[in-house]
Amino acid sequence: MTTSSPADIERELYEERTALRMLAMRRTLFLVPVEDVPIVHAAASRAVAETERKRTLTRLTEAGIGPDPAAMLEELEAVGLAAVRERGEASTAELRALDPRLSEKMTLSRGKPYEATITLGQKVFFHLALDGRIGRGRPLGTWLASQFRWSPIERWLPDGIAELPVDVARAELVRKWLRVFGPGTRDDIQWWTGWSLAATRKALAAIDTVEVDLDGGGTGYVLADDLGPSKTPEPWVALLPALDATTMGWAERDWYLGAYRAALFDRAGNAGPTIWVDGRIVGGWTQRDSGEITPFLLEDVGTETQRAIDHEAARLADWIAPAHIRWNFPTPRP
Repeated sequence: MTTSSPADIERELYEERTALRMLAMRRTLFLVPVEDVPIVHAAASRAVAETERKRTLTRLTEAGIGPDPAAMLEELEAVGLAAVRERGEASTAELRALDPRLSEKMTLSRGKPYEATITLGQKVFFHLALDGRIGRGRPLGTWLASQFRWSPIERWLPDGIAELPVDVARAELVRKWLRVFGPGTRDDIQWWTGWSLAATRKALAAIDTVEVDLDGGGTGYVLADDLGPSKTPEPWVALLPALDATTMGWAERDWYLGAYRAALFDRAGNAGPTIWVDGRIVGGWTQRDSGEITPFLLEDVGTETQRAIDHEAARLADWIAPAHIRWNFPTPRP
């Protein structure tokens, strides 16, 4: 989209249903065009689903929820899926009334700083979504709300998610990554996908790529039909949000991040809001309680570029208004 608004994006997500939010690579929530959902589901989500189901069953056993956690989880999933299909759309809280077991509580990451207590219902619908049987619909509240309604996956894909062989899906996902992010290294691709080294090598070998030398050393990969020279763009600035796909696109980031990792990333590797100038990160930004977007620079960019950044900050404030964004992890604040 060359231009957009929250209303435009909501229409595509919840009315036109051209995109689906789904957990995929590295157990991260991605926004995926519906035509690519089968690729992402087979290449990444199914493996995440298997790992997460084992983890959930272990936690249920440790919590003494049972006596047969696997059978109980399967039974509650059947109850929940039938209800979502019957109602067409419902929140986790609304669906907890279906069975008292859905309101049972369990503690995650006990003793850790991020310890949390959730209901069994949250896990049930989490797994239904990971398995591709339901999807995340409209939020409860504003477009920034973290709670949402569930809908049957058929709302996006009338015949459900098509089955693809894992190897075919992985190769196609790497092809799409290289089309957007290439050239990239094997380490970049392995980090972004969350796959093993063997799986990454196999996917790369299945598509037509060319090895290229990267500035600063190292070997990268590009698609064989993408070797032409790139057109040099006009000078530009951009204020990107936390966890933006561009900021998080590569494992090796020194060529666009420089020495600013500590200032803009948390210890878990999550990127905060960033300011870009001509393909490099030069600072970050925050939104004040008043709604004003306040940039902070980590280097001198010159008067003309500073004006362009201020103009973009004002445009972004208008775009976000009247919402106030609260990131899930601390970001630097001037």
